[in-house]
Amino acid sequence: MNAPVIRYSGHHIGISERDGWEYAMRTNASAVVVLVPVTAQDELVLVEQYRIPVQAQVIELPAGLVGDLHDPDEQMLTAAHRELEEETGVPAQKVQILAETPGWIPYELPADLIPLLWGGKYRGQKQKWFLMRFLGEDSDVNIDTDDPEFSAWKWIAPADLPEAIVSFKRDVYRSVLAAFKEHLP
Repeated sequence: MNAPVIRYSGHHIGISERDGWEYAMRTNASAVVVLVPVTAQDELVLVEQYRIPVQAQVIELPAGLVGDLHDPDEQMLTAAHRELEEETGVPAQKVQILAETPGWIPYELPADLIPLLWGGKYRGQKQKWFLMRFLGEDSDVNIDTDDPEFSAWKWIAPADLPEAIVSFKRDVYRSVLAAFKEHLP
């Protein structure tokens, strides 16, 4: 096996070739973390944003990239706290980590979405999920951040979560709820 040859390296993606195979990789991140804040009333926070590739509002849990601030050594838990504050305004001191998924949780995009998302360069993602006890109040959630990504947010019961999100991620969300079952109703 030969060493990879970098054909293109941009801010977000790069294209490499190895032994006749071309592939894309992220150049600005090493992983993806998904945040699952849960209240004392056992409700989870969902955020909503308009996704240009699918031309629709999408409801999901907060998530973000690890190492996307030019820190390739950023720890996943550090990124989880950073992303939670960036996306919801909730600082690390307002949550307590309850659990994390034991391994990576992967998903693949439906074939019709691959050309529309991430420039057609990725087929899916693998993610690390963190369950967090939210210690604050509703007023601590502030999606009107310095660089707002979301148009709305709401609390939802864990049992209602899979049906609230895009259909191709429902099995992933069910597997995460199963992994966190000892901490959720």
